[in-house]
Amino acid sequence: MKILVLNAGSSSQKSSLYSIDGELPNQSPEPLWEATIDWAHHPGFAEIKVKTATTEVKEDIEVKSRLDIMAHLLSMLWQGKTAVLSHASEIDVVGHRVVQGGQEYSEPVRIDQTVKETIDRLSTLAPSHNPANLEGIQAIEKFLGTEIPQIAVFDTAFHRQIPDAAAIYPVPYAWVEQGIRRYGFHGISHQYCAHRAAQLLQRNLEDLRLIVCHLGNGCSLSAVAQGHSIDTTMGFTPLDGLMMGTRSGSVDPGVLIHLMRQGYSVDRLDRELNKESGLKGISGVSADLRQVMEAIEAGHAQAQLALDIYVHRLRSYIASMLASLGGVDALIFTAGVGENSAIVRSLACESFQFLGLALDSQKNESRPIDQDIATSDSKIRVLVIHTQEDWAIAAECYRLQSKL
Repeated sequence: MKILVLNAGSSSQKSSLYSIDGELPNQSPEPLWEATIDWAHHPGFAEIKVKTATTEVKEDIEVKSRLDIMAHLLSMLWQGKTAVLSHASEIDVVGHRVVQGGQEYSEPVRIDQTVKETIDRLSTLAPSHNPANLEGIQAIEKFLGTEIPQIAVFDTAFHRQIPDAAAIYPVPYAWVEQGIRRYGFHGISHQYCAHRAAQLLQRNLEDLRLIVCHLGNGCSLSAVAQGHSIDTTMGFTPLDGLMMGTRSGSVDPGVLIHLMRQGYSVDRLDRELNKESGLKGISGVSADLRQVMEAIEAGHAQAQLALDIYVHRLRSYIASMLASLGGVDALIFTAGVGENSAIVRSLACESFQFLGLALDSQKNESRPIDQDIATSDSKIRVLVIHTQEDWAIAAECYRLQSKL
């Protein structure tokens, strides 16, 4: 089965083509073809990068229509230096990451008109993402035809079993009836890491209590028990919870009321909380932790403050997830910062030594991937897992398509 995965966002799109023969493998195989579109490469142009086992191609293309650029990218699957197929008809199914599935979807679903209308309606809850996800679905229909099956895999689905006590905000109940609640995000990554942790620990997932730390430009934690998310840090939107690259994370809502009374518009608050806060806002240097660390080494006080806040909030929310679980068997770090920043992992774990957590500093510093970096006598395992969202989407497509 050849499965094309589209992971579309407002500023970028990742695509991968997988080929699965026989049984679904436990670990991710290398994709036959990988591609990215950077819509914000520089004004008026998009950057396309395509990689196969033998070839890498990079192009800058003028953006007259996003759909035309997506059509050009798709054609590179069977035309030119990056071709790995002889014809578009060889694609058996297309899987899409869809950020917001609301309360309607708790598992992957075959896309039909009703599903498309629901994704569109839920765009009010994810205005930067659901429209881009829907655009990817429409592009496949337009350029590959409506007969090819398409499957939506929802980022919120893994968190659908969070109990109401954790999901519902203490606000007027009329708000709850409007659908205002904690949805959680990064669910595809959290679910993949939970399953991969069970493999690495050679334990049944249902028997494990896990805290998954997805730390990238966007950051979220999840508490996983019996294979399900029972608590998470992102909320009604991805703005809640941890300090992130450009997002503030949780702030006192009274601050927003105060600023609006000072004349701040909704659009200004939206922009500053989502694009100008977090590491970028506090450090004044960058949203990229690597550049923040370089500034710290140069004696930059605001950069140090940014790291201190980041770690303080990470520790606080790990403790919150710990309380939701009533204990923990393994702490998992994933995504760009989680996988690559030894200092963040070390500082995060430092506060939990009283629980018997002991980090092996040599393993932590050795750029571990899919490894346990706790000491042999640590009472809590610490795993670094390379998240594989695209493969997780492909695996879900394989499972669902195999049933049809």
